Amino acid sequence: MRRPLQVTLLVLSGLGLLHSALFTDVCLRYVKPGMRPLLIASGFVLLVLGIAEAAAREGGRTQEGRKGHGRHGGHAHDDGSAHGDDSAHGDEWAHDDGSAHGDASPHGHDHSAVPRVAWLLLLPALSLLFYAPPALGAYTASRQPAKVVAAQDSFDPLPKTSPLPITLTDFTTRVQQDRTLAIKGRTVEMSGLVTPVAGGGSWDLTRIIISCCAADAQSVKVRIYSNSVPPANTWVSVTGNWHPGGKLGTKSAPAALDAQTVKKIQRPSNGYQDALPFPSG
Repeated sequence: MRRPLQVTLLVLSGLGLLHSALFTDVCLRYVKPGMRPLLIASGFVLLVLGIAEAAAREGGRTQEGRKGHGRHGGHAHDDGSAHGDDSAHGDEWAHDDGSAHGDASPHGHDHSAVPRVAWLLLLPALSLLFYAPPALGAYTASRQPAKVVAAQDSFDPLPKTSPLPITLTDFTTRVQQDRTLAIKGRTVEMSGLVTPVAGGGSWDLTRIIISCCAADAQSVKVRIYSNSVPPANTWVSVTGNWHPGGKLGTKSAPAALDAQTVKKIQRPSNGYQDALPFPSG
């Protein structure tokens, strides 16, 4: 890969990282907030490397130009003939068959040319600057099974608050593992994004959870039964009661809710966590 392309990739990648992590919140579509400082540092490093590479290239050109001027200057004789290294080293540069000997490979191929496919590396760098892919949403969640919740033996008493703010994971755990049936008859409130399901009449309230970045995303889902299905990828706050089925407190009980209210909300800053909903206003 030639230096101009290397410099361009380094600079564009550095600017793209700084744009997404330092000047905007775009990076939070793909990584956890704790990764932001590392992305900013990486952007500065790439930008500095690109500038240093460009400076080194320009310095090499200047030095080569000076050497070339020194070789060809001051060798002219009074009779106008040129005296230089060509006569002394003619055998080095010319073969008996008249072929030239230089920087090209012995087979006449220039291996310094950039493969065409290398230019495709510019696309990810440009996308960070001009068209960043959207955050993970219903498309991803609909193609994943629900994340398995961890086993839990004991549960603390639920607060008396109504509606009770609860995460999707805690709701699922209470429904399927709490033998005290504390969730029975309680009005709960959860928030997440809308993921349509086949058949209609219900949909999934979803939280996509990432441990590090979007590549390791897993989905937590609660089936919602309501009169209408909001548009996919809409962030909503839902209140309702557990939808009866199976035996409450066992794995046969569905993680499902009969919705009383469904309100559209803005995507929260902790959208990649299974967090409590914001208080109702």
